[in-house]
Amino acid sequence: MSTKETAPPGIGRRRRTVAEEALDANALELFARIAQAGSFAQAARDLGLTRAAISRRIAAIESAVGLALFARSTRSLGLTEAGRRLHARARAVREAAESARLALRQTRDQLDGTVRISATAGFGRNVLAPLLARFQRLHPAVRYELFFTDRRVDLLREGLDIAFRVTSRPPEAWVAQPVLKFAVHAYAAPGHPAVTHPHDLAAMPALLLGQNDEPFPSQWQHDDGRSEDVSLQASAWGSDLDALVALARHGAGIVIAPDFCVEAVPALQEITGDSGAGPAPSLRNVLPGWKLLVGFDTVQALTLPLPAGSEAARALVRFVRDSLMAER
Repeated sequence: MSTKETAPPGIGRRRRTVAEEALDANALELFARIAQAGSFAQAARDLGLTRAAISRRIAAIESAVGLALFARSTRSLGLTEAGRRLHARARAVREAAESARLALRQTRDQLDGTVRISATAGFGRNVLAPLLARFQRLHPAVRYELFFTDRRVDLLREGLDIAFRVTSRPPEAWVAQPVLKFAVHAYAAPGHPAVTHPHDLAAMPALLLGQNDEPFPSQWQHDDGRSEDVSLQASAWGSDLDALVALARHGAGIVIAPDFCVEAVPALQEITGDSGAGPAPSLRNVLPGWKLLVGFDTVQALTLPLPAGSEAARALVRFVRDSLMAER
């Protein structure tokens, strides 16, 4: 007689259903995080994934369980009845996972490694630099390789971890996290001839970021909704905005620049204890209430989706985002 033990009929390991496999701990945590974020886009930024990846994973879960978990519309994302029933259990899974990760994070070594960062020159020098100094004090083992340039870069091809870019349409293959809203104004040194209306700029020397001396058609918008079209003529132009700001500081004309390149960012004053968020405040906004419409108003942090991005890079982006949150 064989000595090999056999399980009685009906006893043993039960095969999991497709729905059970779809709702494993990872899926439940993902579902809870999306419900908490309130949108696929915000969840993608929080998780370091693309919006398309989030949509595919939720679609796979809903297909496997045969139920719609989210009620979608063009402007909002809510939970269906089935989604609400699942949410309480999924939230418990998420909280348990976060507690476990926190415990591990507290016992492992501090962040280290080299983070390769690209940023627009104005943002890098005036906003990012003081934040990097503070982050380095918190994580002294982290090192930085910096590329402050207005040239568009390819994160993957150039081996970068983070790119801080001014854009309204970030590449879909990258994770985009908004970090700072801004406006573009007209600035001049004290004593510059008075400016009462955007049309006054047409007869004044303009210092413009650009590559040629052709008249620049500009559209200005007031806080009350009025708009004016003005043709600006450059007296100096080029690719170095800091140089144009310096010219304006010496009385050479009116420089058209993002506010963070000229004015102190209030959130950074709280971090540094001074106004060290840009050049000395020797320029003034000559058209209060007016801003130049440029088609975008946000600096975004671009990173590669998981697992390509480093933990130090993700932590730095979170730090920059949270430090500047009051300005967004």
